[in-house]
Amino acid sequence: MAALILVKGEGYLMQLRDSRPDIWYPGHWGLFGGGVEPGEDPVQALARELKEELELELRQADFFAGFDFDLQGLGLERYFRRYYLVPIERRVADRLVLHEGAEMRVFSGAAILQEPRVTPYDGFALFLHHCRRRLDVPTRGGSE
Repeated sequence: MAALILVKGEGYLMQLRDSRPDIWYPGHWGLFGGGVEPGEDPVQALARELKEELELELRQADFFAGFDFDLQGLGLERYFRRYYLVPIERRVADRLVLHEGAEMRVFSGAAILQEPRVTPYDGFALFLHHCRRRLDVPTRGGSE
């Protein structure tokens, strides 16, 4: 699961993934989040991941979208990625401590969609959220 962390009035908080060859999309910008451990529901997992990665205490997480990646034809598993809207104030963003990744930065919606190195699945979620008005999708959750 992943968080579309919306810094009020500014944009999306993104993580520059480490440049390690053992992870998917090294050196790309992506959303914060991770896997669900046994016994956790997705929101509990998101709260744990955000605490570990940013020292962010999750106050609000609204389901936004989910993607199903069926990679069995490649000999891999089936993966589910759920996206939650997590609005925060600038003052909260200023207190975050990065524990995972090379960097964190707030991008406007337009800027992150122009960034060439964004994880494709997160890029699609960002596109859906940022362009929802153009797609005639009702506005729900935070703004960017």
